[in-house]
Amino acid sequence: MIQFESVTKKYPSGHLALDNISLKIESGEFVFIVGSSGAGKSTLLKLITREISPTTGRILINSEDIFKIPKSKIPILRRRIGTVFQDFKLLLTRTVFENVAMPLEVLSKNSSEIEKAVSGTLEKVGMLDKANNFPLQLAGGEIQRTSIARAIIAKPEVLLADEPTGDLDPKNSQGVVELLEKINKEDKTTVIMATHNAQIVNHFKKRVVTLESGKIVNDQKEGKYETG
Repeated sequence: MIQFESVTKKYPSGHLALDNISLKIESGEFVFIVGSSGAGKSTLLKLITREISPTTGRILINSEDIFKIPKSKIPILRRRIGTVFQDFKLLLTRTVFENVAMPLEVLSKNSSEIEKAVSGTLEKVGMLDKANNFPLQLAGGEIQRTSIARAIIAKPEVLLADEPTGDLDPKNSQGVVELLEKINKEDKTTVIMATHNAQIVNHFKKRVVTLESGKIVNDQKEGKYETG
């Protein structure tokens, strides 16, 4: 479970990104975080990974205040969280297989473990036949599927997706979110997706948390993103 307790984030520039928000996300939930550009969506995700710190308030994962964790244990926290970005962040000089294998290499897994895990994960995301391709040989939807495979290879408890469909056409966008939904259902992974894509949000009928100027203005189960 992830909890935000009266969290405010004000950047050194003076920009108030989050304004006294409280939010609880249960383990295994799928939640859309929606709002226009600058509403605070990316800031919320960065706080969960401890990439940035709150100005005030607490953020807890499984009842543990993540900002009281010693710095030496931050890598352990981050291993429990997979991240997917709009701009993919794949290494262009590595194949699909090699990109997905990287988190397991960091964990010093042996080659047979890596082979089995990567092959299984690529099959799950529909990319096994592209294992030896390089990112520049892939279409946009395929690149994002590879990014998702890399994010879930170490079996995280939580998957954060920051505008993962931002550079994709409607068909590929739907395919990517269907894949996130599959991971959520089959692996019981908590999925938190920040987006401003109302069409996607309204199609999938998940919990929708709407941010506006750093405040939560709506929180609905099977909600909609009203943009007008």
